[in-house]
Amino acid sequence: MRRIAVWRPPFWLVLLLMACTLALGTGAGYVSGAESETSNCTESAEVCAKFSNFWKVWNLAEARFVEPEEIKPDDMIEGAINGMLDSLGDQGHTRFLTAEQNQRFNEGLDGTYEGIGAYVDGSGQLPVIVAPIEGSPAEAAGVLPGDVVLRIDGEPTEGLSIDEVINRIKGPKGTSVTLQIRHDGEEAPVDITITRAAVTVPAVTWRMLPGNVAHIRLSQFSEDADKELRTALDAARKQGARSLIMDVRDNPGGLRDQATTITSMFVPKGEVVLIEAGRDGSQELYRSSEANPLLDLPMVVLINNGSASSAEIFAGALQDYERATIVGVPTAGTGTILTPIALDDGSSVLLGTAQFQTPNGRSLRHDGVTPDVTLGLEAGIRPLTPSTAKNLSDAEILRTPDLQLRRALSILGVSSPVSSAQPRVWPR
Repeated sequence: MRRIAVWRPPFWLVLLLMACTLALGTGAGYVSGAESETSNCTESAEVCAKFSNFWKVWNLAEARFVEPEEIKPDDMIEGAINGMLDSLGDQGHTRFLTAEQNQRFNEGLDGTYEGIGAYVDGSGQLPVIVAPIEGSPAEAAGVLPGDVVLRIDGEPTEGLSIDEVINRIKGPKGTSVTLQIRHDGEEAPVDITITRAAVTVPAVTWRMLPGNVAHIRLSQFSEDADKELRTALDAARKQGARSLIMDVRDNPGGLRDQATTITSMFVPKGEVVLIEAGRDGSQELYRSSEANPLLDLPMVVLINNGSASSAEIFAGALQDYERATIVGVPTAGTGTILTPIALDDGSSVLLGTAQFQTPNGRSLRHDGVTPDVTLGLEAGIRPLTPSTAKNLSDAEILRTPDLQLRRALSILGVSSPVSSAQPRVWPR
């Protein structure tokens, strides 16, 4: 079973069993009583008795809510499960995934899916293209970073959730979708028809910046991310890289084994890279197994509040060993290792079954990694990525509004802003 450390209890099992019973019962009408539904409860009598209130509220809503068309059993069950899991204090991490969400989640870990190939930001009123994936149908069709998606196949996107946007854009390879796009800085929208294809999402992209600084973006700790990183590092060294910027901003995490393997690339062999603390108080230590770690290049790691789980394991360990200077704002503070538990209908629960600590024993749950150099970005400014920087000149890169990247360059001896921070290189 894969152990996962990704950003977006005995008691949960009871509610899931209850939800399964409810799902079966809804085919023949809503539940009419609470007595039989609590008879299989495995908790204490006091807790089991309280389940009757759930069914009473369910029946009241079904019988008396003013808009009966809004009574949707699947949504109500999903809401009940997520509300219960959120009460554990691991919001956004421990969570329930519907069958559709579970499929998309696993595709993300595998790094492949069928669609147009673009990163989409759904935090505003309208979805915005963060960047097309290199070599994707979206890039070939002329989709650009900052594009606002106004319509999908003629239907407005305003008010849609990010899941709804993704579901409408994705689809089987060979089919097409038409996006009405407003390019950044332009008023008139344009329609772009894109033929979907099988897309491989790279975990690693990189570009050489001024001063022979290799800017390596690690977007997720997915399968084979370590192999992609090795390839990028080898290429950067051959092209004369003198220092590194490892960018894990907005990296939601991924596989724990990838986190420990990648961290090992920058930590001496045999050193602890992760402490996993179990519910029973036990601890398991994960040590660097890298025979020839990259210790000679000065290094900066960029983080933000979208850096979670595996990204926090990585940044926290390098900070403990003073291997890298950490720049940005505090990370998400997820702090739990997830175990995926499959359910019969294709849905799953991602359950936090252990907590992780840095090599020095720091727990990052809630607090996250605090950077060595705290520096945020202004509202509306997105991090510069190797993909978005590929067509920029050195002078344009040095003037980027991405102040975190500019500070990293400054720490590594490039550009004009002066920083008191010094680049870190092993040993310290």
